[in-house]
Amino acid sequence: MSRSPERGVGEIDQAKHDQLFLSLKAKLMADYGIDPDRDFGQPSRGQQQQQQQQQQHSHDDDGDGQDEEEGCGHATCEHGHSDDVPGLSSSGLSLSESILEYRMENGRTYHRYKDGNLQHNVFLLTFDNRLGLAPPCQKGAEVPGRVLDVGTGTGIWAIDFGDEHPEAEIQSSLPPNVDFEVDDIEEEWVFDEPFDYIHSRLMTSSIADWKDNLTPGGYLELQEVDVGPSCDDGTLDPTTSALARYCALLHDASVMLGRPYQEIPKLADLMRDPEVGFVDVEVRVFKWPTNGWPAADTEEGRRLKELGVWSGENIVAGLQGFAMAPFTRAFGWSKEDVDAFLVGVRNEMRDESIHAYGLV
Repeated sequence: MSRSPERGVGEIDQAKHDQLFLSLKAKLMADYGIDPDRDFGQPSRGQQQQQQQQQQHSHDDDGDGQDEEEGCGHATCEHGHSDDVPGLSSSGLSLSESILEYRMENGRTYHRYKDGNLQHNVFLLTFDNRLGLAPPCQKGAEVPGRVLDVGTGTGIWAIDFGDEHPEAEIQSSLPPNVDFEVDDIEEEWVFDEPFDYIHSRLMTSSIADWKDNLTPGGYLELQEVDVGPSCDDGTLDPTTSALARYCALLHDASVMLGRPYQEIPKLADLMRDPEVGFVDVEVRVFKWPTNGWPAADTEEGRRLKELGVWSGENIVAGLQGFAMAPFTRAFGWSKEDVDAFLVGVRNEMRDESIHAYGLV
């Protein structure tokens, strides 16, 4: 965390598109009591600009070969914010079928909405049930005026933050101080006012616009994971490990496709650069065990064991999603090649005799 100084591939199957949209509507109704036909309708600022420019954003507009699955939306929380959106008391919510723009490639659907709630809970467990480590997330902290969640995914972090820091006691299935916007974080940021707190999770993205969109003294918090497993007792051999090779291939593919993963130490050094302008940069490191291998003979061991079970399940569920596009595009692998390779990776992820972990 730190503080500021004072293209589509293939044709869209309309029936599948409609089915996906109905599924999303059902999920919103079930999880939040929101009826999209009633509650959605006001375009976001980003959508208005897209309409004016007659430009449609997708995951891979710049042809760099990488999908921005969780980076296609923002969520903002702020005091005194209110839009005239029917059905949502004192709140603004903007969403449209643009969220469901997707493409089929190697049998996988790449789209802008995904279920990231398991991952959210892994972070809560990591941070002792806190939404972040920056001062705005500390118990009893004064609520900042404006908050931005970059790459909001399902919106669960923003919703939880809005619940913890309400402007007023208004009972609603959606916090009254949360506003969702569908936009492209790699386009120029054009928010009307700067933010007091910007939160970003697993984006490893450019920080060019972050400082310019923070108020003097505002906070930026980045929650990232190193690409590569660590091991302290030799139970994982990096020269033969399928998991280690998987991570190395991801790194190589990201470089080949022009979108290299940001290494956490380098990201911190970049933020400390006087030309970037952040001060009081602090790095805190946590461990995510690959499974439930930690011994549960101490309180910390029990916590790590539980964390390993959940983080391992979260990672295993995303192995193919992370690998399929980079491996097929950068290395020319077939879908069958990727699936066959991932068998060994999954086996290692679930092998409790391998005491590996990731650094967060």
